[in-house]
Amino acid sequence: MSESLSLALHSVWHTDYLYAIGLIATTLTLLFKHSNDRATILKNAFTFLGMAFFSALASFICYLLSLTLAARILNEIAVILIGLLALRAVGLCIFRIFLPHLSIQPPRILEDIMLVLAYIAWGMVRMSEAGVNLSGLVTTSAVITGIVAFSMQDTLGNILGGLALQLDKSISIGDWIEADTIRGQVIEVHWRHTAVRTRNGEIIVVPNSILMKGKVTIVGGEDVPQWRRWVYFALSNTIPPQRVINSVDKALHQAEIPLVSHHPKPQCVLMDFKEGLCVYAVRYWLTNPQIDDPTDGIMRVHIFAALQRHGLVLAAPTFAVNMTTESLERENRLHDAELAVREHNLAQMDLFTMLSPEERTHLAKTLTYAPFAKGDVITRQGDVAHWLYVLMTGEVDIWYEINQKERKLLTTLPSGRVFGEMGLMTGEPRRATVIAKTDVECYRINKKSFESIMQSRPALAEEFARILTERNEQLVAVKQPDKQTNDHQHHDRLLDNIKRFFKLS
Repeated sequence: MSESLSLALHSVWHTDYLYAIGLIATTLTLLFKHSNDRATILKNAFTFLGMAFFSALASFICYLLSLTLAARILNEIAVILIGLLALRAVGLCIFRIFLPHLSIQPPRILEDIMLVLAYIAWGMVRMSEAGVNLSGLVTTSAVITGIVAFSMQDTLGNILGGLALQLDKSISIGDWIEADTIRGQVIEVHWRHTAVRTRNGEIIVVPNSILMKGKVTIVGGEDVPQWRRWVYFALSNTIPPQRVINSVDKALHQAEIPLVSHHPKPQCVLMDFKEGLCVYAVRYWLTNPQIDDPTDGIMRVHIFAALQRHGLVLAAPTFAVNMTTESLERENRLHDAELAVREHNLAQMDLFTMLSPEERTHLAKTLTYAPFAKGDVITRQGDVAHWLYVLMTGEVDIWYEINQKERKLLTTLPSGRVFGEMGLMTGEPRRATVIAKTDVECYRINKKSFESIMQSRPALAEEFARILTERNEQLVAVKQPDKQTNDHQHHDRLLDNIKRFFKLS
């Protein structure tokens, strides 16, 4: 019994197992320290080792039971499994540790192909060890090989296509591509297909041969950091195009819009004359292709607000409109209601409390509606503009520009406040930059609207000088907390500037 046990053990155990297991342990240790997917590697390694162990154990039992053929087959399976595991561990070390250490980054598909070739070579070695005539086998299987190759031409085309795509790096993982109706980000390049994740979260499997044969547009990635987008709109051809282009360009150049590049800047261009309309387009560069439609929508919001501020209206559908008495009466009622709201809001603001109801009515009629989108620069420090803004809805941030690259947040104004009053009352340059923190609605009051009131009641200059002095104290307290100001001298200087600006005696 002991002799048969020893013979069975001698038949199953191979001295080369020690070298193979040592090699496997060393390479797995290196992979565990340096590889990112160590859990998958270890799982596969233990799976192979477990299968090899149970095959060897089963072979040992079969030898004890004198089942020689079954024992030999199971023993060969164990040898093949140990060899495959050793080849895989060594191959992964070469492709994922040593080559990257030499600054060589081979594509993953090349790693897979080389490992498969190594597996095939190992299989041929075992067949040769078993006494199979490989040269005769190759000769007799030539016809079969041709038939198989012909039937698998699509699969081979996909494999070669995937290899070519990764070797020439025409498409890389992480690239955003457009191919026919497919749009999304490349997440994997496999033997047979390339996986593309769309913006809807779907994963589309595209055969590699299709990508090789068709046209593929790369819209984002390491080699394409920005993607030019187009936003179209139309206005009546009675509006001078240069006025539209200047208004939109100025607003978009000053606005702070996420994911929109400043180099090159957004640009408004006249694209076409069509059916009595001027068709415009804003070209801008997007830095993240995943957020395309939302950024297009934000651009439309900014364009719409800029047009409204300059009294420009998007073109209406070209069909006849018949006005009726009822519609005119409705428009008049809406106008009267809007005027009443304006008067009420002006009466709540300290800058206009000293005005008479008639003067506030006059002022309310001359207000200019001026909406701004989030991120729009409403006023720029140092600019000269003879108007102020009445903030109806939303919030704005007041920034003090220290230099071209540094600025300090002074305060955030809520709705119901006014800003830019120094420019209206004295004509001085803007003392701070105002940026829309949210979407805001403002009314703008210019010098011409206020001039008749000031000239009819020169005494108002004294009151406005007092209010502006108080606001200057608040501004200085935020900018320079330790600085002492002479309020009386500042009041007198403001009063002189107001009288000079409005030509008061």
